[in-house]
Amino acid sequence: MGLTVDTINQRVRNAEYAVRGELAVKSEEYRARLAKGDKSLPFDQVISANIGNPQQLDQKPLTFFRQVLSILENPLLLDKEDVLLNHLGYQSDVIARAKKLLASVGSVGAYSASNGVPVIKESVAKFIEERDGFPADPAHIYLSTGASSGVNTLLNVICASKKTGIMIPIPQYPLYTASLALLDATPVPYYLDEAKNWGTDLDTIRKSYEQGKADGLDVRCVVIINPGNPTGSSLPEDDIRAVIDFANEKDLLVMADEVYQTNVFVGKFHSFKSVLRTMQQENPGKYDKVQLASLHSLVGLAPEVEANVYKFVSIMLCAPVVGQCMVELMVNPPREGEPSFALYDKEYKGIFDGLQERAAALHKAFSEMEGVSCAQPQGSMYLFPTITLSKKAVDAAKADGRTADEFYAMELLKATGICVIPGSGFGQVEGTLHFRTTFLAPGTEWVGSIVKFHKDFMDKYR
Repeated sequence: MGLTVDTINQRVRNAEYAVRGELAVKSEEYRARLAKGDKSLPFDQVISANIGNPQQLDQKPLTFFRQVLSILENPLLLDKEDVLLNHLGYQSDVIARAKKLLASVGSVGAYSASNGVPVIKESVAKFIEERDGFPADPAHIYLSTGASSGVNTLLNVICASKKTGIMIPIPQYPLYTASLALLDATPVPYYLDEAKNWGTDLDTIRKSYEQGKADGLDVRCVVIINPGNPTGSSLPEDDIRAVIDFANEKDLLVMADEVYQTNVFVGKFHSFKSVLRTMQQENPGKYDKVQLASLHSLVGLAPEVEANVYKFVSIMLCAPVVGQCMVELMVNPPREGEPSFALYDKEYKGIFDGLQERAAALHKAFSEMEGVSCAQPQGSMYLFPTITLSKKAVDAAKADGRTADEFYAMELLKATGICVIPGSGFGQVEGTLHFRTTFLAPGTEWVGSIVKFHKDFMDKYR
């Protein structure tokens, strides 16, 4: 009778991934209608604030990166170096970097070693050393097809059965719950402290761990997302030390999702590796058994375990080589004094300052909206405000077959073309309502659309 929705892998059917769910699908329908000239909608553009997709929202690519990649994709351009230099705005260091990478990879259309191009891994190791002040070994670095692929690799190796427990923050990026559902492993949720800018609370983590053990789970790993997604938090060093202490006590692998580390507005970014190495230095022998897998490197895994990580990534062949080259450019950008530095620095700071400006504008708007509160933006690309809705609004949501935050987000999309994701897609304390929005869209005019919608919504359901 062929495949049906009842005969396929039910773990796939049951996995939920809110950032690409109903709201995102509906927003793309609206985008297509606008492209065809539909004038019946009450807005003239769709703003996809549901997912961190910067260039879709008009963030311009960095010129140095784009120029090097253009040569990697079409090495014949090197036959016309004079044209590149004298007519197309390429700098000499662009050409030199492209030649170096081509010498390392041969062709971006070819496979590399499964765990990444050795020369690129060396650049990543140097970046980590400069960031942390401690040595980094290229042998323990794996280049993956984005962070999601890295998380998938680690969870596939860690999760042995339904009894495997993985501690995840709530709210969390739904990649984790979806991946665990596919693997038939068990999430062990711990709640972040909204009153402390979504920081980690050790007592909460400990209670969550003890509940997981009481439920008969083999709790193996604690996941930390820093800077936070969806919360936009940035953890202080004391929080990181507390987590490492707890992992050491309970013999847990620490999985540190640190993909937004360059987007920190408040304080500074502290990598888990740098804090762990500092603690090992301060207390010789005490933290030697701590195992860490960050979205940049592995620390402390047994060689036999790491061999199986390598086997798993080998099954996937390798990350796209052009993407690996992009990683090399990211960790090894133009330095001061090099021909491309001035433009790179201007563009990079422009992106960072623009993000910070829009984060501040959104935060200010939320602070002035009735029934809305929001932690100060600290990093990453997201805000996760709390919304308080009337019983009338909650009843209207139930009549529509939705949770209150889903109903609010759908009405916002219908009225403004702005797509956000309800907090229920990430997890939230029972009885609270949130939504996640990025602050990637250019300008701040669209913020006013949210303010107007919210006032109208609150008045309608008062």
